[in-house]
Amino acid sequence: MGSERVKMGKRPPQDAVNATQAQNMPPNMLGSVNTQTLGWLNAPPNACCFCWCCCCSCSCLTVRSAKEERILTTISEKQDKVNIDHMPPLTLEEVRSWGESFERLIKSAQGRALFQQFLKTEFSEENLLFWLACEELKKETNKTVVEQTVKQIYEDYVSILSPKEVSLDSRVREVINRNMQEPSSSTFDDAQQQIYTLMQRDSYPRYMNSSVYADLMISLEQPKDS
Repeated sequence: MGSERVKMGKRPPQDAVNATQAQNMPPNMLGSVNTQTLGWLNAPPNACCFCWCCCCSCSCLTVRSAKEERILTTISEKQDKVNIDHMPPLTLEEVRSWGESFERLIKSAQGRALFQQFLKTEFSEENLLFWLACEELKKETNKTVVEQTVKQIYEDYVSILSPKEVSLDSRVREVINRNMQEPSSSTFDDAQQQIYTLMQRDSYPRYMNSSVYADLMISLEQPKDS
């Protein structure tokens, strides 16, 4: 997804050699072995390249308190509760309006839900989910919740370790890294705009030209049985 992912579980060849040598050294010679090598000696066999105190999932980086878990559960629920079946019936006029601009589509709850289903088929659903998470972040005023939400959004959509990482250029990533020093509701503004533009220029035109959208229009144009 845009940036190059870090390969986990692999150790530098030289360190591996040093570790083997250190294991065969007499105890009185271990003082000459560097700290990094000793770290590898004491590391669990499934340790990753960032830290040896945990498994490859780097769970030590994401240990959360009960309060954080409640906050993050709320975030997840807000994203998952969109259900087209529980929305008012679609009208032909509204669906036609989505073709006028991407803004009309994304501002419609039903439009977003159907667009999300389309993005799933293209394996790019994370773009919309990231945009929606940023929209929720902007509404939050509680400082603690803002900080935890920022952290979660970063882990879910910005971190190169995330399977849902969105495609952001190096400039925007640098802005995010600076903003992370003092998290706020505007931490991801530049990133959100970049992803919005990406969807507008890339996914939106394909959705408008898709059979999914065409079939929806046809279904609404046909007269209903009395």
